[in-house]
Amino acid sequence: MQLENEPTGFTFSGDTFRKIHPAEYFRKFLSQNIRPDGRGLSSYRQTKVTPGAIGTADGSALVRIGETSVLCGIKAEVAEPKISSPNEGFVVPNVELPPLCSSQFKPGPPSEKAQVLSDNINNLFHSCKIMPLEQLCIEKGKAVWVLYVDIVCLNYDGNIFDAALIAFIAALKNVKLPKVTYSSEEGSVTATREEEIQLNLNHVLYPATFGIFDGERVIADPNHTEESLVDTLVTITLDDTGKLATMWKDGGIPCTKEQLQELIESAKLRAKQVQEILD
Repeated sequence: MQLENEPTGFTFSGDTFRKIHPAEYFRKFLSQNIRPDGRGLSSYRQTKVTPGAIGTADGSALVRIGETSVLCGIKAEVAEPKISSPNEGFVVPNVELPPLCSSQFKPGPPSEKAQVLSDNINNLFHSCKIMPLEQLCIEKGKAVWVLYVDIVCLNYDGNIFDAALIAFIAALKNVKLPKVTYSSEEGSVTATREEEIQLNLNHVLYPATFGIFDGERVIADPNHTEESLVDTLVTITLDDTGKLATMWKDGGIPCTKEQLQELIESAKLRAKQVQEILD
């Protein structure tokens, strides 16, 4: 039974409203140029890089972007080079998104997202010529170093590509290979840790990922909840000369020329932040 002047509307707590209407909840925050976690639209979460996080690896780094944590470990092994490139070694990146990092990832074969991340990082490494592979040569045509790169997400809260690529670059900068000698008579390699060799990088890459909400609102460094709400994700990667290395777009909403220009300018500012962190 309802009284004559009894109000007929319902009122929800903020948490209930967020669960029932997440997009509208998010939209109300963006209309005030702020996000539910308190950040401005162009603000990034705190980013930390810890080189040498794995003592038993030849190179490693731990990267945290907000609650997203990624650990990269590099292990060097000796192998025969390709016939087509007898004086070049190999770098083999692999990204893992285990169930440990998020309930959205299931046990079993690598998820499609993990495979795409591995392919993107591998393609970037080669297309941007991040590192001269000749420095991995031990004996031309006989022996080279293979760097197996394992990039493992420890906790997933969005923007995994930025965290994975920064961890990859930081771990490469941290690699120290033992000095080796090759015996042509025995066809064997002898290594010593008394002298170590650090890798030289041609370029350092700086990624910046953005989300576009309602086709017009651009937000930097989207977390997991924001990734599920935006129409489009755009990742821009710049090298240390400020040159555009690559641009990826995930989503069907087209970007305007003005939006792309805004994204590139924001990516330049982010590149400076990441450079200071890595240095």
